[in-house]
Amino acid sequence: MIRVEKTLRDRREQGLGSLVGYFPAGYPSAEESIEALVSMASGGCNVLEIGIPYSDPVMDGPVIQRATELALANGFKVADVFQVIRGVRAKSDIPILVMSYWNPIIAFGLERFCENLVAAGGQGLITPDLIPDEASNWIEISENMNLERVFLAAPSSSDKRVEATTNASRGFVYAVSTMGITGERAQLDGLARSVVTNIRQFGDRPACVGVGVSTPSQVREVNSYADGAIVGTAFIRAYEDAGISGLQAKVTELASGLN
Repeated sequence: MIRVEKTLRDRREQGLGSLVGYFPAGYPSAEESIEALVSMASGGCNVLEIGIPYSDPVMDGPVIQRATELALANGFKVADVFQVIRGVRAKSDIPILVMSYWNPIIAFGLERFCENLVAAGGQGLITPDLIPDEASNWIEISENMNLERVFLAAPSSSDKRVEATTNASRGFVYAVSTMGITGERAQLDGLARSVVTNIRQFGDRPACVGVGVSTPSQVREVNSYADGAIVGTAFIRAYEDAGISGLQAKVTELASGLN
């Protein structure tokens, strides 16, 4: 069975880092997002994070907002994410997580969403605005359906919150590198390492760092102390500027940081 956590652990045991690539479903159309995600899988990403466009993306920076707004304007619906996953799965066995704010999933129906996710070939969910204390239904359903669930730990998270997040997560814990919205940064906040260190004290669950990772040296740096680097904005900007060829070049460039 394809598993995100197993992929991260296996690569770490081999002395390798991991690159988690984010791209929105339906941007700029369902078929074009499938093409983009497949190219990311073949170009060097080890895990895919497929975003569900949402009208109130409180954590997303301007690049991701532009992409998701265009997807929505072009008619994206939540159910379309399963078409995108199936399209990617037909061409790749890469682990796939869906990244979504919680409201679209609740509006669709949690159990129904999870059934469709399993049927399409997805491995689980990243839920940026859901905390473990409020996730009992999701935790129960994910256990029953063998889905991985990724919660976030931030620099502002208390030890108690980090412990709960680490214990509740399956797949990996998402370590937010800095306070603020997503986007490229010349330097990663030094707090990223401390967030991962804090996660480590509560178990051996893999930790991946996201928000601000955009260069090969940052991918290399993050993988020196974490289990993977999460990149989104840099990939979307490359696609926005130069289409699929630009995206392929950027994935190859950032994946070079794993060597």
